[in-house]
Amino acid sequence: MTFILMSCTPLVLGSAASHADEAAAARYQSCAACHGDAGQGNPELHAPALAGQDAAYLARQLQHFKAGIRGADPRDTQGAQMKAMAATVSDEDILVIAEYLAALPLPAQVAPDTGDLKNGNNYYHANCGACHGGEAQGNPGLNAPALAGLDPVYLKTQFQNFRLGVRGSHPEDTYGKQMKMMSSTLPSDKDLDDVIVFIQSQGLAE
Repeated sequence: MTFILMSCTPLVLGSAASHADEAAAARYQSCAACHGDAGQGNPELHAPALAGQDAAYLARQLQHFKAGIRGADPRDTQGAQMKAMAATVSDEDILVIAEYLAALPLPAQVAPDTGDLKNGNNYYHANCGACHGGEAQGNPGLNAPALAGLDPVYLKTQFQNFRLGVRGSHPEDTYGKQMKMMSSTLPSDKDLDDVIVFIQSQGLAE
């Protein structure tokens, strides 16, 4: 009897995990309309990819939207939409959704736009790589999100938002303040475009 009970345990655990995944997926459905069923994002809706991103980062951003730390600036149109959506999500569901998204496979990387890859590589490693990783994979230990896999328009918009103070100006946005400061280190929009081309080049199939 003991053997039978023990041999059934993996099936029970597997079933419980499956139900947990289904429950998490159901909670995510209110987000999927913009961010995609697989968390792959939708550039046409200015909705970034979320799949494979660090769970703590995702949860923190949702909490910041909910608390008005992010998305409160009148210039942040997309942020205002997220602020309204986050207000409808419970703190418990925020954690569940963040863990669910973090476990999803990374979205397919698209071929980079044209630009000066060498210049982008140089500026990225001089200014961004120490926090966001040599391959733009992010660094949870430094609370730095992955950048590879994100839409180039989204990346440029968010960088410019930091530069303009749309993001990173709230006194409780500790890591946003760091990015606001770092946003002044790229001399021109061309250099920013080249950095984004480098980021896009990461994670592509050889």
